[in-house]
Amino acid sequence: MATVTYDNATRIYPGTERPAVDNLNIDIADGEFLVLVGPSGCGKSTSLRMLAGLEDIDQGAIWVGDRDVTHVQPKDRDIAMVFQSYALYPHMSVADNMGFALKIAKVDKAEIRQRVEAAAKILDLTEYLDRKPKALSGGQRQRVAMGRAIVRQPQVFLMDEPLSNLDAKLRVQTRTQIAALQRRLGTTTVYVTHDQVEALTMGDRIAVLKDGVLQQVGTPRDMYDAPANVFVAGFIGSPAMNIGTYQVHDGQAQVGRGKVKLDREAVAHLKAEDKNHVVLGFRPESLDRVAPNSEGAIPIAVDVVEELGSDAFVYGEVPNEFGEAQDLHFSAGDSQMIVRIDPRDVPKKGDTVWVTIREGEQHVFSAATGERLSSEVKTEGSPVK
Repeated sequence: MATVTYDNATRIYPGTERPAVDNLNIDIADGEFLVLVGPSGCGKSTSLRMLAGLEDIDQGAIWVGDRDVTHVQPKDRDIAMVFQSYALYPHMSVADNMGFALKIAKVDKAEIRQRVEAAAKILDLTEYLDRKPKALSGGQRQRVAMGRAIVRQPQVFLMDEPLSNLDAKLRVQTRTQIAALQRRLGTTTVYVTHDQVEALTMGDRIAVLKDGVLQQVGTPRDMYDAPANVFVAGFIGSPAMNIGTYQVHDGQAQVGRGKVKLDREAVAHLKAEDKNHVVLGFRPESLDRVAPNSEGAIPIAVDVVEELGSDAFVYGEVPNEFGEAQDLHFSAGDSQMIVRIDPRDVPKKGDTVWVTIREGEQHVFSAATGERLSSEVKTEGSPVK
């Protein structure tokens, strides 16, 4: 096991002006499970491949433990990688696939067998060791690919969207198994995904990338409760945060017929370029359903209700009188808001529900830069979705 450090690591592909990864700085602790997450093209897989030695580093350095591996060959970095495609040899048995890297390294046959059997026991693959990959399910093949990495006993595991080829139910099951396995082995792991739910449920910490630039690093709770900017706020959380830009009057954001009080710290950090506007974000569970025409309440015309058993979410149209809002980008669309409601008291399509934003649970960002202005939100007991 070892620490991993990205020290201003930069990758610029030939023929492009903008770096695919731009001055990436992350310190990953020994035994930590770090998830790199972001939309397609944000540079997360490139960052992983730079660590693996499969991509050149144009500037900066990468360290594994106390060793600078920037110019070390991939085979000499003591790193094992699990790919999105299982990359199994179809003519080999499960046991031979798992032990192939050790065979190439001329490890003794008895030790290979011992390591393979130990990994198979951990991964619940013992009864499949003599089968060929074609006789396995997708989840079993992915576990074989993980077993191949485990038997090498590397300092660092790298996983590049390993669950993308699995169906929804199997993804949930397998991500739980991967997280539990990593805790058991204690091996430093860097995991790449575009699925923010995977990131929230698996990682000790999450690193969010956008256009090759690191946006924020923190625990899942940090990301959910105190996103550093508008991008992270909109990306982390399912359903996503409701976000819009509103005018400020006397320390309050004008939202429809109501006003949302902003904390003094946020108002104090407003600058001339903000033009007296803020970006206000509030999560679906931060809205309280209230009686019609209550003071400051926002009316929402119900379009769709998602009933999930333990939860229910209303997707509704917001009337034009919803203040002087600009750049509305609620998670459901430009004119819709999402509200989490009591699953035992669900409105019907076409109904109107009235909501207010719970005090102290709004997120305030600069209208000019998108950076966070408000202090950490105190939301005891609010779930990570």
